[in-house]
Amino acid sequence: MLRAVRKVTVGQWLLLTGLTAIGLFMFLPIVFLFNNAFKPLNELYLFPPPIFVKQPTTTNFEHLFLQAAAGTVPFTRYLFNSVVVSGATLAAVLLVSTMAGYVLSKHRFHFRAFIMAAIMISLMFVPEMVLIPRYLVVSFLGLKDTYWAHILPFVASPVAVFLMKQFIDQIPDALLEAAKLDGATDMYLFTRIVIPLTAPAVATICIITFQLVFMDVTTSTYYITKDTMKTMAFYMTSFTVNIPGVAAASIGAAIALLMFLPNLILFLLFQRKMIQTMLHSGVK
Repeated sequence: MLRAVRKVTVGQWLLLTGLTAIGLFMFLPIVFLFNNAFKPLNELYLFPPPIFVKQPTTTNFEHLFLQAAAGTVPFTRYLFNSVVVSGATLAAVLLVSTMAGYVLSKHRFHFRAFIMAAIMISLMFVPEMVLIPRYLVVSFLGLKDTYWAHILPFVASPVAVFLMKQFIDQIPDALLEAAKLDGATDMYLFTRIVIPLTAPAVATICIITFQLVFMDVTTSTYYITKDTMKTMAFYMTSFTVNIPGVAAASIGAAIALLMFLPNLILFLLFQRKMIQTMLHSGVK
């Protein structure tokens, strides 16, 4: 038995066409970024700049790796620092935000409203406003030129805690109460019930935190003086500043693609979970 073909109205066609056009328009910067990395110098300086490359080449990446090989600190050291810092920060943020979100959502205690108000207020502060206090704290604790200087400033993430708390609010209290009647402890509830049900929020926090940490150059600039402790983001950014002439444009195009790829891959892996987070966080 053939299924009845659903009629599509004119309004639906117009909506679909408009959304497709908006999606293609938003996709253009990514297409330009990929093409720009493989453009020769004569195409990089064309005006208006073309979106698609006509004569693709890998010269930009060759110049980048030749410059990296000439440095006193190997490129692999900066890459290792970025991997260690990103992985450790991601694990710490997930642990703190999930535990804090669970306690703020499902437990009642004194000063709970005050803590939530402080978290909401902290969402208004841009990183530049807390740069000096963070520097003073890192210096006072003697954490300069250590991995802790990279990790600790990101552990207290108001966005992650707020997002996790809002998502855990969607878990029915009756489900947790039924588990408690069966003798489940708080740790059991947290690890066996709350964490599996908050997988979409965890994926979203992973994307947001990784992007912030992997692209961060502030920590390496202000808290780190040893080149061997700096990250790849700082190393890549310094290329476009310290290399004079037209070579900076070609190397900058290659750097932009290399720094964008990890974020794109992570987003593609967790995009479905991220959409679920936005849905559940906004619908009661």
